[in-house]
Amino acid sequence: MNSTVILANGLFPTSDRCLDILKNAGFIICCDGATQKLTAAGYKPDIIIGDLDSLADDIRERYADIIHHIPDQDTNDLTKAVMWATKNGHNNITVLGATGLREDHSIGNFFLLTLYAEWCNIKMVTDYGTIYNLSDTKTYETKPKQQVSIFTTQPDTRITTEGLKYPLTNQTIPMPWQGTLNQAQGDRITVTASKPGVLIYILD
Repeated sequence: MNSTVILANGLFPTSDRCLDILKNAGFIICCDGATQKLTAAGYKPDIIIGDLDSLADDIRERYADIIHHIPDQDTNDLTKAVMWATKNGHNNITVLGATGLREDHSIGNFFLLTLYAEWCNIKMVTDYGTIYNLSDTKTYETKPKQQVSIFTTQPDTRITTEGLKYPLTNQTIPMPWQGTLNQAQGDRITVTASKPGVLIYILD
């Protein structure tokens, strides 16, 4: 079954890979104002979710029957969308449009991924790469010399890797930049974390 796509209201994706994901999505959830970008690109949302603070009036009228207004200001629209998706049986999710425009939103969305991963199988795909959440041990498909960065939300988390040019063996990453710019040596890497809350970024 094709992945459910959640389109956030950052920069609309332009890479072939992202557009293929959107084209082949089994279900498209739009976060509020992202709906204008989606429809302008020729796609139709299945559900629109958010506090509706950035939804154009013509979109409200056209898609009134699929709008879920959630005014709660304690969560952002992306979180509202993920919560709705998981409650309604969408457990394989790809997030697009979660970066660009505002850096604070992008950074916040990256780290929210560690929360969402408690609820479903989810990843963020950008025009440049893919961000995964890691909670224990996982193997990722790669290409030789493909760039890989590892970030931890807890600096005492111990990381062990296989298949990277600069291996980690039960090591911590005290500062975020210290886990960046590593490189895959072959067609897969394996990363093990002693605690949840680890983000793996693989550059396309």
